[in-house]
Amino acid sequence: MTKLSGPMLAPANGGAPDSAVVLLHGYGSDGNDLIGLAPHWQPVLPSALFVAPHAPMGTGMGGFQWFPIDWTGDRLASRQTGVISARPVLVEFLQDLWAQTGISPARTILAGFSQGAMMALHVGTSLPAEQTLMGVIGFSGAFLPPDGFSGPGLAMPPICLIHGDLDDVVDPNHSADAHSVLTNSGFAVHYHVSRGIGHGIAPDGLAFATDFIARVSKK
Repeated sequence: MTKLSGPMLAPANGGAPDSAVVLLHGYGSDGNDLIGLAPHWQPVLPSALFVAPHAPMGTGMGGFQWFPIDWTGDRLASRQTGVISARPVLVEFLQDLWAQTGISPARTILAGFSQGAMMALHVGTSLPAEQTLMGVIGFSGAFLPPDGFSGPGLAMPPICLIHGDLDDVVDPNHSADAHSVLTNSGFAVHYHVSRGIGHGIAPDGLAFATDFIARVSKK
């Protein structure tokens, strides 16, 4: 199986890490993109290790993808099959991270943008209950429920959903639907819409995610 790697930032306080933030980039990008979120979140998690793996597949245009997108056919179907097929490599990355650092799932945040958000939400809700994450953050994404979703054996981490209302790449309704499905299934969901924003992360959305991290890290 493909082993993921990418840029990493050691804890801002100079000590040994007691928590981790895994950042999953969007289609056609790489880990160097989302690692840029680390300086915004280090003040609330000064002892966290930040890591932003490159997705396992190239796009043929210089970037990476978690799964291929069928641009000419059924994009929804390609997301559904793609997220499921990409899940094992991300789960293995998390397992390796925990084994190598001693950091627990309960002290791990999984955050993603766009295609990376789809991966974060799917994987974060597919883990066994004993590996419940500190939190899952999805910027401009969509939720594809895993097998057995919200069942007694699966994790139910706190969820943060953020989406621009003018996003013309990933429909903002996908996050609205995710909010409804997750809330109705008993998840603690924090949901924010960035007004006047397209497919990106706006300052208000970033601040909302930072407040979410501050909240869940104190539990």
